This record gives sequence, structure tokens and C-alpha cells, in this order.
Amino acid sequence: MMTKSNKYLAEQIGQCIAKRRLAAGFTQDQVAEKLGIGYEAVSRMERGVTIPTVIRLADLAEIFGCGIQELLIESSDRPDEQAEQIKNMLAKLNSEDRNMILETIQKLYLRLKP
Repeated sequence: MMTKSNKYLAEQIGQCIAKRRLAAGFTQDQVAEKLGIGYEAVSRMERGVTIPTVIRLADLAEIFGCGIQELLIESSDRPDEQAEQIKNMLAKLNSEDRNMILETIQKLYLRLKP
């Protein structure tokens, strides 16, 4: 049986897999076929019912054209890994858009800080 923290991690990884799958334009059936498994197994991973093995994460990363670390970082609730994710998103934007996002984050932080 999964602990509460493992369940949360499984759900986060599952959401990341689903997001990557949709961004790649694949159905669960297509991903399942590429992995050589049933679509229900892909569904269980995406719903956080099961946690994919490292080997399965490597296969998924290859299918989605990303690194395993990206699947894990996107699933993390650690501030340094979340910062890395934001950094990667910002790197794809022009200077004006990055500044707009930074200003928005600053305003949110000032409103939410204890």
C-alpha cells in the first residue's frame, strides 16, 4: 500500500505523463502500443494508481522526446526543482515576456507571503 507522500508523488508523475502525452499528440492507446502494454496500464500511471519504474520512465521520456529528469522535475514539490522548471519555461520566452512573468510572480509573492 502506498504512503500518503508516495501517493502524492505518483499523482504528480501521472499528471506530468498525461501532460507530456497530450503535448506530443498521443492517445493513451498509442503510448501503450509504443510501450508494449495495455492502455489501462497507461491510464493507471496517469491517474497515479501506479508509479512507473525507472525503466518505464526512460521509455516514456524517449517517446515524449525529453529527459527522465524533466519528468521527475515537473513532478517535484521541491522549491529548487520548481525553480528549475520555471527557468526552463522562461528560457523559451523573449525578454519582454520574461519581465512580465517576473513582475507577476513578484506581485503574487507579495500578496501571499506570510
